[in-house]
Amino acid sequence: MERFRPLARRPLVTLLTAAALAVSGMTALSSAARAADADLARNGGFESGLDGWTCTAGTTVTSPVHGGTAALKATPAGADNARCAQTVTVRPDSAYTLSGYVRGTYVYLGASGTGTTDVSTWAQSAPDWQRLTTTFRTGPSTTQVTIYTHGWYGTGAYHADDISLTGPGGETGQPPAAPTGLTAGSVTSSGVALSWSPVPGAAGYAVYRDGAKVSTVTGTSTTVTGLTPSTAYAFQVAAVNDAGESARSATVTATTAQRPDGGGGSSGLPAHALVGYLHASFANGSGYTRMADVPDSWDVIDLAFGEPTSVTSGDIRFTRCPVTECPNVESDAEFKAAIKAKQAAGKKVLISIGGQNGQVQLSTTAARDTFVSSVSKIIDEYGLDGLDIDFEGHSLSLNADDTDFRNPKTPVIVNLISALKTLKAKYGAGFVLTMAPETFFVQNGYQFYGTGKWGGQDPRCGAYLPVIHALRDDLTLLHVQDYNSGPIMGLDNQYHSMGGADFHIAMTDMLLTGFPVAGDTGNVFPPLRPDQVAIGMPASVNAGNGHVSPAEVNKALDCLTKKTDCGSYTTHGTWPGLRGLMTWSVNWDRYANWEFQKNFDAYFG
Repeated sequence: MERFRPLARRPLVTLLTAAALAVSGMTALSSAARAADADLARNGGFESGLDGWTCTAGTTVTSPVHGGTAALKATPAGADNARCAQTVTVRPDSAYTLSGYVRGTYVYLGASGTGTTDVSTWAQSAPDWQRLTTTFRTGPSTTQVTIYTHGWYGTGAYHADDISLTGPGGETGQPPAAPTGLTAGSVTSSGVALSWSPVPGAAGYAVYRDGAKVSTVTGTSTTVTGLTPSTAYAFQVAAVNDAGESARSATVTATTAQRPDGGGGSSGLPAHALVGYLHASFANGSGYTRMADVPDSWDVIDLAFGEPTSVTSGDIRFTRCPVTECPNVESDAEFKAAIKAKQAAGKKVLISIGGQNGQVQLSTTAARDTFVSSVSKIIDEYGLDGLDIDFEGHSLSLNADDTDFRNPKTPVIVNLISALKTLKAKYGAGFVLTMAPETFFVQNGYQFYGTGKWGGQDPRCGAYLPVIHALRDDLTLLHVQDYNSGPIMGLDNQYHSMGGADFHIAMTDMLLTGFPVAGDTGNVFPPLRPDQVAIGMPASVNAGNGHVSPAEVNKALDCLTKKTDCGSYTTHGTWPGLRGLMTWSVNWDRYANWEFQKNFDAYFG
């Protein structure tokens, strides 16, 4: 047997070149193999929330997970099988493998629009993670398929993770053409219906309001909501596919209708309102101000404060300032008579619950029910118009598994929402409900929410967001305390600090534009109506950190209501219907010769 044959003599360079070509060829083959085996599923591990997925019902959770730090959890309900899907660009006449890991009962994984035979596979019962896999071949003209997972009607929640679609990537080509035929349809006081012609090759459409993207949809119609009554808006749409976004369509304008109640709302507030806290149970160095001595400029007077008998009791008591601390305090009869006189003049008087020292944690349903009954007793005794929630410190925080502001699970959050809805239902449409959270609990939610995906964050981050969201239809006013705050990141992804108009502009723009919670574009906190928003400021340098001069107050108002004098910050809209200003406090403003009130009167005339 011939053991070997000597190689013909070749120049060394030739041998080296041949070796190099062989390596090069192996590299090329390796690259081609990698391309053929590319994972085409976007965010298949759900590490970026629901980015890339369209779900009828679902959220991401940090436990249980198969890999990484997140997984999908979806719960079928009624006629909804909790389907999550995404469209993927593929090559015609090519082989693909779809796989993923699931937990639950009757969990499906499949692909549709293959151009040949659509496929699916399922797990009947998977108490722990189970891998599902199936294969298909695309049709001769197929360039997109839809991959999906779903549960089954009437079953419990299922989980899915690490979904992948391997095979050759499709040609992304060029972005689609700009949409045409954009038309404004039905208009209400808070919404405008839009429709447009379909664009070939578009996977979806981005909707713009006044130059800012407000939503992404898959169909050719949508309704933009959260708008201000009697306000003109400009709309555009752009077509989107894997290659990018088209140029925007021609602009269509529409003016929202007047609110059915004429614009003031059932709360009965003027178009622009001045809100102030009255030290009714203490003097705090600023001196006691009698209710009858509060000037008529103040439209909403918050009695500070109702406080709990203990942090978790839910039992709220309102004790008026004792004569030893407030020598000029009026009698109960005089106080109640002055409240009635204010109300006869169109003013609203509320009880404010909490404050810096009044920690309130409704951790049980018993505390919730006690809260409702004790607050009702205060409202009834003094004939008040409603309630202000000024929960600070450690009153509100989120449990580690509470990650979706739209579906809160933490007892102190759920019970507070329930209590406030009960009070609103008890007293009717005229009940005035306001909130005065700190920036840490609201705007800070743009960066951080609860403990975060990986834990370690302050669980109070953004903790007011689920309360505000659940009560947005009942909420009269939100006046975030733009004071005693650290730097907060705005929608321009820059940090803003107290001390000038810029901070108030950036913080208020977030409330009126909405923002992705913890940066998750699939989890967006919707904007509030401008008539629901007032800017919270200290009345004087003695009242709190972050006081600004009247000139800076006016700059902030000019920017937000007229889009002038905005400085370096660009707002995402113009809101002439902004309700007004809130200040801590009436007493401190009196101490400063009513500077805050006088400036408000001069500005709004």
